[in-house]
Amino acid sequence: MGQLALAAKITHVPSMYLSELDGPRKGTRQDAIDGHVEIGRRCRELGVDTIVVFDTHWLVNANYHVNCAPQFKGLYTSNELPHFISNMGYEFPGNPALGQLLAKTANAMGVETLAHERTTLAPEYGTLVPMRYMNEDRHFKVVSVSALCQAHYLNDSARLGWALRRAVEDHYDGTVAFFASGSLSHRFAQNGLAPEFAFKIWSPFLEALDHEVVEIWKRGDWKTFCGMLPEYAAKGHGEGFMHDTAMLLGALGWSEYSGKAEVVTPYFGASGTGQINVVLPVAPASGGAIPQPVASSAEGYTSVATRL
Repeated sequence: MGQLALAAKITHVPSMYLSELDGPRKGTRQDAIDGHVEIGRRCRELGVDTIVVFDTHWLVNANYHVNCAPQFKGLYTSNELPHFISNMGYEFPGNPALGQLLAKTANAMGVETLAHERTTLAPEYGTLVPMRYMNEDRHFKVVSVSALCQAHYLNDSARLGWALRRAVEDHYDGTVAFFASGSLSHRFAQNGLAPEFAFKIWSPFLEALDHEVVEIWKRGDWKTFCGMLPEYAAKGHGEGFMHDTAMLLGALGWSEYSGKAEVVTPYFGASGTGQINVVLPVAPASGGAIPQPVASSAEGYTSVATRL
């Protein structure tokens, strides 16, 4: 019935907002903003009506959650970086019907998920920053999914992604994009050193690791990446433990996915973290078993080398 038309891993660095404002940072994140604008343009071209964001700033301690209120509007100040994002206005429509379908299908496939339609819960800036540049005209409806998952297996996040795609393609009458909103390595500069690392990665190890991951994505070697994801998330300080990435790859076919990443905004450093905008081409969904969780390691991560 419906279609997953576009998938992307995107940045949401708050310095993009600073880049708009008069001051020393003005214009310094234009490349990232332009990447968002381009991804939004492609969504329009493909007839996307709703963007689903896997938001690594939405922290949850149990279950998966979908924010599908009918309308989002307000002023946002970041509790983490209030000197970066302060009183940023936002407004765009939600999609309660799709949000409920996403949760219903995920639950039917064994991934416990709650949809929140009648809620005062506002989106986090992992959703708000991209929508500022992709959806300024409120063209797209928006649904936000929790992706800072404190007590979850990466397997289950991959299974959630697969279930959400099934919800769209089997039950939804429309066209959807999925975005994993989060960084690659996410080791912030130590307190007091943030200005020095405003445009740099925290360590040579993390920078080299991120560059190798980008090359793996460009080659389409997803078997290798899915196998290394738990360790990469841990040792690479992955944002939100990289549950957003697991969700996106689950939707695309996990280790059976064969698409090659297209870099829209080249890799860049921000406050010590590694950032990028990449589009992952959507291939027709294949069958297969959903990944099942296995025993976690001491770090709280789990092997995800099972096949969709």
